[in-house]
Amino acid sequence: MRKKALITGITGQDGSYLAEFLLKKKYQVHGLIRRVAAEDKTHRLWRLKNIVNKITLHAASLESYASIVKIIQKIKPEEVYHLGAQSYIDYAFKDEFSTINTNINGTHFILSAIRDFSPKTKFYFAASSEMFGKVQQIPQTEKTPFYPRSTYGISKVAGYDLTRNYREAYNLFCCSGILFNHESPRRGFEFVTRKITHAVARIKYGLQKDLKLGNMDAKRDWGHAEDYVRAMWLMLNRRTPEDFVISYGKQYSVRDFAKLAFKFVNLDYKKFVKVDKSLQRPADVQYLLGNCSKAKRVLKWKPKYSFEDLVKDMVKADLEFVEKYGY
Repeated sequence: MRKKALITGITGQDGSYLAEFLLKKKYQVHGLIRRVAAEDKTHRLWRLKNIVNKITLHAASLESYASIVKIIQKIKPEEVYHLGAQSYIDYAFKDEFSTINTNINGTHFILSAIRDFSPKTKFYFAASSEMFGKVQQIPQTEKTPFYPRSTYGISKVAGYDLTRNYREAYNLFCCSGILFNHESPRRGFEFVTRKITHAVARIKYGLQKDLKLGNMDAKRDWGHAEDYVRAMWLMLNRRTPEDFVISYGKQYSVRDFAKLAFKFVNLDYKKFVKVDKSLQRPADVQYLLGNCSKAKRVLKWKPKYSFEDLVKDMVKADLEFVEKYGY
């Protein structure tokens, strides 16, 4: 029989790539979506347009324990990938309460439902490098202390601890992937990487004059989402559950990203990028750099893309997007 997998956040960047990956592995893929997405498929499900007829979608809310239980009972999936969360950091500062509520309760509800109604289900939690925040060690490993600097980071630490606790207290197969920044052409426009590549395309086609950015010196360990969803699957297809840092192990600044993106269209970023201090966060995270040696050793995982590949992929996709849609 084909394995069944349930993905929360299936309409997002990671969820869509993971769904495609699992379909290639011959899984039955189920996705949890909000009712508003079910009612507005054109705009909400655009990342799934090529596979929507090959997967099963269930309308539910991460804030409703009853709806989570109903789906877990119905599907009894072999694997659950919990990717759904309020993940945009700037929004987390503007609406701290909903970020905490959705991210922590959603994780707790799924874990509890698995424990009570499907204890053989393997659970993956999408942890985040934002948990390290004001870093206590460079590079960061699975043993680096957490020091989150946003409600998003705080909520992810809580989810990480809940996942570990259910593994230890109830002997469930639960693990967390501490994923560093990962991007792709499917990244939302509100994120700085997509903001840059979309602006590059618009500027190249004469639709925009400049690009305003906040902290140009913030450094991240950027990778491609396609590489990272492979790591998620590898974590759940082991005999024992463990937590892993997933990263490229190389650090680049927002300035580096912008410089390279403009370079791909033969433009000098200095002529177009303007620093806008109003875009800077109240408590920014400056230096994230992951040590993924454990994942390489234990999971035999290694990235297929480079940083340059990632930026080029995003710029190329946005050039095609702007040419096709005109905005």
